[in-house]
Amino acid sequence: MLVHQILKSKANQELVTIVPEASVSDAARILSERRIGTVVVSVDRKTPLGILSERDIVRELGRRGSGCMTDSVEALMTRKVITCGPDDKTEDVLAKMTDGRFRHMPVVRDGALIGLISLGDVVKAQLSELAMEKDALQGMIMGH
Repeated sequence: MLVHQILKSKANQELVTIVPEASVSDAARILSERRIGTVVVSVDRKTPLGILSERDIVRELGRRGSGCMTDSVEALMTRKVITCGPDDKTEDVLAKMTDGRFRHMPVVRDGALIGLISLGDVVKAQLSELAMEKDALQGMIMGH
């Protein structure tokens, strides 16, 4: 299965971004209201400058306390954004996410942000593909 197939199958395809100057408190509010785990940092909604996850915020809260909530998103975001393309294979994306120990990956086409997939999205796609293969094999064995 390919990444663009995951994007098409997602119920909510809205891509949520935040500007680097926004406060961590603003980012946390967006994550909570939207019930999402990550926000892409971008000034133009096309170029990913960074990524900020709820884990990033919790780590900093644990280290420094609530004072970090007034920091800019830019201060806490992960700057080295690992992305994938719409034609990348889900197995490759899953390996990158597992190796890098992160749960969200921006999808980029020709340098422009087109979506965001989660580890859950990839696992769901993999399980769906395995179920279809199983059904096809059972059909072949049963002579259908």
